[in-house]
Amino acid sequence: MNKQKLNIILMGPPGAGKGTQSELIVKKYGIKHISTGDMFREAISNKTPVGLQAEDYITKGLLVPDAVVIALVKERLSKDDCAHGYLLDGFPRTIAQAEALEKLSIEIGRPLNKVININVDAEVLIKRIVARRVCPKCGASYNLDFKKPSKDGICDNCGTELIQRKDDTRESFSTRLEAYNQSTKPLIDFYQKKGILTNVDGLQDIDGVFAEVSSAIEGK
Repeated sequence: MNKQKLNIILMGPPGAGKGTQSELIVKKYGIKHISTGDMFREAISNKTPVGLQAEDYITKGLLVPDAVVIALVKERLSKDDCAHGYLLDGFPRTIAQAEALEKLSIEIGRPLNKVININVDAEVLIKRIVARRVCPKCGASYNLDFKKPSKDGICDNCGTELIQRKDDTRESFSTRLEAYNQSTKPLIDFYQKKGILTNVDGLQDIDGVFAEVSSAIEGK
């Protein structure tokens, strides 16, 4: 495998299986998984200057501006636990954010080198989303079609009763998918032109998708 540090973005529409693949990537390659939500929560909890800025917007019900989000990403990727590589999930979401990420990752000496995009047909995505169940306590995700919990309706990790998120309906998901297509999908072309994007067939089972993901990471 290429000896370069693995600084990766995992892309794909909601319901493509990014959460499951992220867990497998982290386990196999030992890099730090950075999700936008976790990043915000950690910075706010630690009361960092950027975290306090973000919290101010959130408590007012306002969208956190790009400048604050980008500063937060830079702060997080600069930490020691990202020195050996990182997996970004949920960022960037727009071309402007992608351009800022490219600049800041070079500034901190941790340039992005791989982007993996999980492709899944829209109708398949809708079916997956409607069947998704999550644990409200630990955040573990399941699917009634292909990733069932050992005991019906109960989280394998902590024994909490699973729930269906309010936005995991056909109507809500269609709105989210439209938003993704408008703002985030153009990133595919952006990274394709950079020569660092690999498309993966997300219609396979979990192991099949991960085999393709691993090949992309290892440059096979």
